[in-house]
Amino acid sequence: RAAWWAQILHGLVGLVRSPVTATLPQIGSRLFLTWGILWSFPETQSHILVTSLVISWSITEIIRYSFFGLKETLGFAPSWLLWLRYSTFMILYPTGILSEVGLIYIALPYIKVSEKYFVKMPNKWNFSFDYFYTCAIAIGVYVPGT
Repeated sequence: RAAWWAQILHGLVGLVRSPVTATLPQIGSRLFLTWGILWSFPETQSHILVTSLVISWSITEIIRYSFFGLKETLGFAPSWLLWLRYSTFMILYPTGILSEVGLIYIALPYIKVSEKYFVKMPNKWNFSFDYFYTCAIAIGVYVPGT
């Protein structure tokens, strides 16, 4: 299991060429999906979009880390792996994004009914937070944010 903080650290120290500004949103969305949607709302876990999400994320990371691992170990990566590294995103990126957005959308009714992660007023902080609307906004941010 790769630690999210290691990916950020690798970008900061230059171990990988991925900029931290690209890594942070990726890690943030993965944490949000795994904890804020799938773990928090188990009703979403059996949806077919979980399968496409896991396949998209897994293949992407297998190719990415194989590429970087061979490049660091041997000083080069085979041309076929270079091609995979920079071509498979055309299929895996849209399937991953559609799976993420779809799962958030599917979770919305469960979020609304459960009121999990809601903070209602009045309270001592004079603050309110509505997780349902936050997730709805997140869906809208996905497309222009990609």
